Amino acid sequence: MAVDYAVIVVYLAGMLAMGWWGMRRAKSKSEFLVAGRRLGPWMYSGTMAAIVLGGASTIGGVGLGYQYGLSGAWMVFTIGLGLLALSVFFSARIARLKVYTVSEMLDLRYGGRAGLISGIVMWAYTLMLAVTSTIAYATIFDVLFDMNRTVAIILGGTIVVAYSTLGGMWSITLTDMVQFVVKTIGVLLLLLPIAVIKAGGFSEMKAKLPTEYFDPLGIGGETIFTYVLIYTFGMLIGQDIWQRVFTARSDRVARLGGTVAGTYCLVYAVAGAVIGTAAKVMYPKLPTADAAFATIVKDELPVGVRGLVLAAALAAVMSTSSGALIACATVANNDIWSRIRGAVTRGGDGAEHEAEHDEVKGNRAFILIMGIAVILIAIALNNVVEALTVAYNLLVGGLLVPILGGLLWRRGTAAGALAAVAVGGLAVIGLMAGYGILANEPVYYGLLASLALYVIVSLATKPTDAAVLAAWRERLAGRGGEPEPAERVEEAVAG
Repeated sequence: MAVDYAVIVVYLAGMLAMGWWGMRRAKSKSEFLVAGRRLGPWMYSGTMAAIVLGGASTIGGVGLGYQYGLSGAWMVFTIGLGLLALSVFFSARIARLKVYTVSEMLDLRYGGRAGLISGIVMWAYTLMLAVTSTIAYATIFDVLFDMNRTVAIILGGTIVVAYSTLGGMWSITLTDMVQFVVKTIGVLLLLLPIAVIKAGGFSEMKAKLPTEYFDPLGIGGETIFTYVLIYTFGMLIGQDIWQRVFTARSDRVARLGGTVAGTYCLVYAVAGAVIGTAAKVMYPKLPTADAAFATIVKDELPVGVRGLVLAAALAAVMSTSSGALIACATVANNDIWSRIRGAVTRGGDGAEHEAEHDEVKGNRAFILIMGIAVILIAIALNNVVEALTVAYNLLVGGLLVPILGGLLWRRGTAAGALAAVAVGGLAVIGLMAGYGILANEPVYYGLLASLALYVIVSLATKPTDAAVLAAWRERLAGRGGEPEPAERVEEAVAG
C-alpha cells in the first residue's frame, strides 16, 4: 500500500497548495466568492461537474448499481438532467443577474422582502449538504488507513476548510478542476473497464444475475419520480449550484459549459451503475451495498491504480464538500448576518451599499466558522442518507416554488413567496416527523402546499410594484448592474 499512500498524500498536498495559490489571487469579494466571474467554458464545465458529482454520486451510485443493477443509475442520472435543465433554460438569466446568492435574486424579484427567510432555509440546506459530504471522509480514510471515524472526518474536513478559507472560490475552482480530471481517469477510464473485465464481461454478468438487474426501470417508477423531484429540481435552485453559475464569464459559457457538465453526469451515472453491477457478480453477499465501491477497489485494482481510484473517490467528496461549504458561508454572511447587523442595505435595483469593512476577510472568517461547525456536526451524526434527504426536502419543499415562480410568473408577489417558503418548509418538517425522514410523502405534500399558497396568496395580494419588476427585467437582460472589477486572469487559468 505504500505506493497508494504516496498517491493520496501527493494529492492532498496538492489541494493545500492550490489553496495557497488561490489566496494570492482572491483580492476582492467578487474574486473570493465567484472567482471574479471570469471562468471560461473548459474550467466552468469541469468545476460544475465536480460540484454535483460528490461522494453520494460515486460511492452511492456504485452501491445502487450493486443493489438494483443498471437502473441504479437513476439517482445520478436525474442530477445530470437537472443540470441540463438549469443550463439550457435558466443559467443565462441567472448569470446576467450578477448577484452572489439565491436570496439576493429573490430580493430583486420581489422587492427586498423575501431574502432573510429564504436565506435561513438555504443555509440549512447547504449546511446539511456539507455535513453529508464530510461524513463520507470516514468511509474513504477507513479503506485507506484503517482510521478511526472521528479522526478521518477531522483530517478530511480540515484540509477542505483550509484551502476553502485561504482562497475562496478561486481555490475551490482550481481544486475542483484537478478533482474532475482525477475522477475521470480513476472512475471512467480505470475502474469501469477493470470492473467489467474482472466480472467476466457483460455476457457473464447477464448469465449470473437476475434479468431485473438489466431492466432500465427496475428500481421502480415511484423511486424515479422521487429522484426527479428531489435531485432534478434541486439542481435548479441550490445555492451551491447557482454560485458556480455566477462564476461564468458570460451567459453563453454558463449555457454551453453547463450542458457539457450535465452530459458528463449522465455518462458518470451509467458508469457507476455498471461498476456496481459488476461488483454484484464478484461479491454477491456484501454486508451493505455501499461497501461495493471500497471492496472492488481494495481487492481488484493493482497497486498505484488503487491509490488513484481512491483519490478519485476522495476528489468526489472534497469537491461537493468545498462547494457546499462556501455556499453555506456565503449565505450565512450575506443573507443572514449582514441583514441582522445592518451592514448591507439593498434598494429595488439590487445595488449594495456596504459598510466599510474587509469583505474578503469577513467571508473568509465565515468559511472557517461554518467549516468548524460542519466538522463537529459530522462527528455527531451517523446517517448520511437521512441528512441528505433532510437537506433536499427542505430545499425543494421550501424554495422551489418561489424561485421558479419568480423566474416564470410575473404575477407572483413577495407575500406569496414568503407564504410558500414558510408553509412548504414547515410542511416538510412536520411530514418528515410523521411519515419518517426517508418517506416520499413529505416532499410530495410539502411541494403541493408551497405551490398552492404561492398561487393563492399572490393572486389575493397587490401585484409586485412596477418599478421593482422593471429593475428585475433590466437585470435579467444584463443591463441593470455591472460586475465588480477584477484583475485579468490568464486564459490558461480561466479556460
